[in-house]
Amino acid sequence: MKNYLISILSVLCIVYSCDTNESNEINIYSQRHYEVDKKQYENFEQKTGIKVNVIKANADELLERLKNEGANSPADLFVTVDAGKLQKGAEMGLFQKINSDEINNNVSKELIDKNGYWIPITYRARILVYSNDRVMASELSTYEDLADEKWKGRILVRSSSNAYNQALMSSLYANLGQETVEKWSSGIVNNFARDPKGNDRDQVKAIAAGQGDIAIVNSYYIGLLLSSEKQQEVDAGNSVSVFFPNQGENERGSHINISGFAMTKNAPNKQNSIKLLEYLTSVEAQETYVNNSYEYPANPLVMPSEIVQSWGEFKIDELDLNKLGTYRNEAIKVFDKTGWK
Repeated sequence: MKNYLISILSVLCIVYSCDTNESNEINIYSQRHYEVDKKQYENFEQKTGIKVNVIKANADELLERLKNEGANSPADLFVTVDAGKLQKGAEMGLFQKINSDEINNNVSKELIDKNGYWIPITYRARILVYSNDRVMASELSTYEDLADEKWKGRILVRSSSNAYNQALMSSLYANLGQETVEKWSSGIVNNFARDPKGNDRDQVKAIAAGQGDIAIVNSYYIGLLLSSEKQQEVDAGNSVSVFFPNQGENERGSHINISGFAMTKNAPNKQNSIKLLEYLTSVEAQETYVNNSYEYPANPLVMPSEIVQSWGEFKIDELDLNKLGTYRNEAIKVFDKTGWK
């Protein structure tokens, strides 16, 4: 009788993809470097008893590590701040599809990967911020308008090697085509207030210091500046206002990108990983994200933080986010051709 029950359980595990070899842990390869992630994993561990182990590195380094480790990789999940890197990993055959009705119900439909290989947890807009003293909101309109010579010597932005800028250029390439984006990029380079350097926060600080008038930054950095314990950062945040480009009736909307997870092809702790993703997309965890990282929630039942809400709602560019990876090489070629350092 005992052997018969064991046989039945074995058949059920085959049918329902049970994994009796799972350990009581999850191993994550993470590009994200935010303090809120540590808090989320600690909360999950307290709720479930499942240990979360994290290895941090550059996204491309982690993808190459997954490729080299193959079936012997200990990684269960890969998380990055760029849909383009998720698309790249899927194209490399490093991921498996994630099937969970709970996750799908937790996440806004317009953010879900159409191919099923990654799960968004948050998103951010690539916005414009402008000097409260030297620019009026009525002067701003679209990303494309930044190439106009009226902005000569006034635009601040980080380097072309940055994934956020590469994603923005990829979206413009997908929406507008090669010829238009090359002209746009040349115009932006001509309008630089200085050579690109520093991170997004540094661009805002440069506006506060009078070194430029407009910066292209990720939305959450403004929330981080305004909530900082450093008065200099708060002052920098208060020196600018937020503008969402391409919001007209016939415009496509502002470019967004996501932070998202993919499950590795050979994840040794698959069921534990699904539990974590179900938790991270829940209302409880999403509220933790928005009130600590100032990102936008992937769960539509959750409101952004009060700081972020104060900027108002905006129309999102509905471009398939996988195209941020599909057009990445073309975007990099545009940067190189137009001298965007």
